[in-house]
Amino acid sequence: MPRVHSYSGGCLCGSIRFEALGRVEDPHTCPCTMCQRHTGAVTAVWVEFPRDRVRWTGAGGAPSTYRSSAFSSRAFCGECGSSIGAIDDNPTVALLVGCFDESGLPELSPTAHSYVDRRPNWWHLRTENADSDAARASPMSP
Repeated sequence: MPRVHSYSGGCLCGSIRFEALGRVEDPHTCPCTMCQRHTGAVTAVWVEFPRDRVRWTGAGGAPSTYRSSAFSSRAFCGECGSSIGAIDDNPTVALLVGCFDESGLPELSPTAHSYVDRRPNWWHLRTENADSDAARASPMSP
């Protein structure tokens, strides 16, 4: 039986810890206003997992959440305030790559960019999938 890959990570204080199992889905960046305000950064770097493949393993249990849209809640540590990701209704858990213990793994590297029309003019993007980046620009307002 093949070994299932396991990724781990957590918040700054260590209260919120996670283990995500299996294949990383949709590694991408997003510079929308909501992601900027959630992270305090010009862009967020996300990867996704189905909710049933993410376990909250730290002493703090599941992260605190803030309902940020009709379909998603932003996840953060209630102790130190670290942004962890987003828990979508569909059910997907999007984790911020900076929270991973090994954030430099190749499979966590973005392969696409959302809301490219929202990035600052000085922010230059480079991916192998330049054609698909334009297709990901979304008309919805965050």
